[in-house]
Amino acid sequence: MGNVDWDLWLPLVFAGLMGISILVYVILDGFDLGIGILLPFGDDAQKDKMVAAIGPFWDANETWLVLAVGLLLVAFPVAHGVILTTLYFPVAVLLIGLILRGVAFEFRAKVSAGAKPAWNGMFFLGSLMTALSQGYMLGLYVLGLDTGWPAVIFALLVAVCLAAAYTAIGAAWLIHKSESQLQVKSVRWLRRALGLVALGMVAISLASPLASARIWDRWLGYPESLLLAPLPVLTFGLFVWVWRLSARMPLEGDRLNLAPFAALSGIFALGFAGLAWSFYPYVVPGRITIAEAASATESLAIILVGTLFVLPVITGYTIWAYRIFGGKAVELRYD
Repeated sequence: MGNVDWDLWLPLVFAGLMGISILVYVILDGFDLGIGILLPFGDDAQKDKMVAAIGPFWDANETWLVLAVGLLLVAFPVAHGVILTTLYFPVAVLLIGLILRGVAFEFRAKVSAGAKPAWNGMFFLGSLMTALSQGYMLGLYVLGLDTGWPAVIFALLVAVCLAAAYTAIGAAWLIHKSESQLQVKSVRWLRRALGLVALGMVAISLASPLASARIWDRWLGYPESLLLAPLPVLTFGLFVWVWRLSARMPLEGDRLNLAPFAALSGIFALGFAGLAWSFYPYVVPGRITIAEAASATESLAIILVGTLFVLPVITGYTIWAYRIFGGKAVELRYD
């Protein structure tokens, strides 16, 4: 214990915890954002089933975003200031989108039948705003928070592709949670979104090394290129597998209904691993390292104690919710 360099390891621990929180959020809240984006394409009965498919989970899913932002604020306050100052507008759009979703989710079940379509529209709008703002922020972050016009155009492309990725994983979740015609529609939605998901991953994979000579060397230098080859190969393989599997779905006996969601979660994880490798040791690409942005070691030690208490609680509640509300979606109840 006495030989551990806590000045080095504590910032890395918090960077890892923050990264895991972001990845879990993207997968879990990604599917309910995707279902919100898909909401206009279902009929009235299907809309209720679609909302029911996320009803027991969506509050817990958003907890991971709160955890990630909280860790950024307390563990890396310098980076928090730089990132949120640069991304002030898309962050504002994100917050407005989250508020719209929360209000619309509750109101759509309590208003008259005539007013319900308007709140369904608000739920769709809030989901789309949230997804696009996150994609826009990701695009600018990949380019080191550059705000020039080429960076803005790239960020807009990533925004559309991330919204498509959320749509795809939302459709995959519906394949697991729905039956009959809604399940058939969900397979079709998944296949239509996969192309944009692949485009987004290719765009980010190309832009990252082109924007930075350091990232170019980390990916294309020798022997790194050989060691990292499994990442794109596995990602491509998962895309092909999901595409071929979805062409035959739904299968007899509803077999493998969770497989597309699991595969897309794997694609998201592989993409995240690639980004982490590209940017390490920076928390703001090319500008601020993890060590430079970290709080004092004593502060991190105290924060770690609280995190080690909160994280298992959030993890346990999330697992419990998914176990209790497993199986096909049933009628959504608010009482």
